[in-house]
Amino acid sequence: MDLSYGPEYEDFRAELRAFIEKNQHKAPPPGMGMKHPEALEQDWQKLLIEHGYTCRTIPKKYGGYGAEPDILKTVIIQDEFTRANVNSGLSGQGIGMLVPTLLENGNEQQREKYIRPTIYGEIHWCQGYSEPGAGSDLASLRTNARVEDGHFIINGQKIWTSGAHFADMCFILVRTEPEKPKHEGISYIMMDMKTPGIEVRPLVTMTGAAEFNETFLTDVKVPVENVVGKRGEGWKVANTTLKHERGMLGDPSQLLSRIESILKILQNETLDGKRLIEHAMYRDRLIAAQAKTEALKFHSLRLLSHTLKNEDPGVSRLIVKYYGTTLSRELSDIALEALGELGQLYMGSPHVRSHGSWQWRNMFDLGLIIGGGTSQIQKNIISERGLGMPREPKLAETK
Repeated sequence: MDLSYGPEYEDFRAELRAFIEKNQHKAPPPGMGMKHPEALEQDWQKLLIEHGYTCRTIPKKYGGYGAEPDILKTVIIQDEFTRANVNSGLSGQGIGMLVPTLLENGNEQQREKYIRPTIYGEIHWCQGYSEPGAGSDLASLRTNARVEDGHFIINGQKIWTSGAHFADMCFILVRTEPEKPKHEGISYIMMDMKTPGIEVRPLVTMTGAAEFNETFLTDVKVPVENVVGKRGEGWKVANTTLKHERGMLGDPSQLLSRIESILKILQNETLDGKRLIEHAMYRDRLIAAQAKTEALKFHSLRLLSHTLKNEDPGVSRLIVKYYGTTLSRELSDIALEALGELGQLYMGSPHVRSHGSWQWRNMFDLGLIIGGGTSQIQKNIISERGLGMPREPKLAETK
């Protein structure tokens, strides 16, 4: 059995390695937390797009590289940036979630207006989905909009709005036909965050930072042409976005980078005069986590194959978010335990390791197990929609 990629792909790998070797000094360092892309990050993104190493299959007319889908080249790009520990370009809710949603559901005017500045980091997006009382049961949302003089007039509240405190735009779900059943009458709208009537209040998490926010909307005017898809059919559009969000939260490339970082910890930290990598307990835990991460990587490639063939992967797609976020927390647990008492230190301590990134990561990873659909909800979805098991019983409403 010949498992080699063949000359075409090995030439592509060699070109990519040469690019990284020549240009990696221009790459921004891996960062923590969320922020609006700065000039260094935007310049690096532009260079990557020009060479086809990110936004590879987005059409040229929308600012992408315009290549045909090629699974093996996608794998090679992920592998080589991970191997070199070099920033692989911008990501986030705009690039990872809104752009594919617009390509699938948006009209031509919307694609031309928003995709290019989004993938180049000129527009940063947040997501207005969850509300108090409508988080796991998103279709119960009550933020509403009426139409006046060619504008939606939006009123309501959103919560856990990641990045709203610095975002330029928001893709938001609002109820435009309140008389219809809860999964109908919802519209998916793009909203400028500078519009009068929007108030953003940061929510500080246990990391000490405010990645999330609560967002209040009072008579916010948004042009009716900003609705994506048809008015009242936003639930269908929203599920397109959720599909990409759950895939983004289970990205194996990021996890493989963390495996490499943990390996360095085990090679450098010592216990009883021996490097941690020489202790069977730590070595076995790392190997087991590496096997899980590789399994997630190949599972992602299987899903990509389904996408390219226009096939529905069924239950296979549903496990990515649950598996990826729980595995991410497992990796940060390994790193902190390997650091021992130093693993308790946070940013600012003179003895902290890795600038406190693992401590921050461990707390943030716990939030991701909840965000984007809790693990409990994900398991229900896998059980009911994927495996055809009976639905979870619901308590009778009390009056």
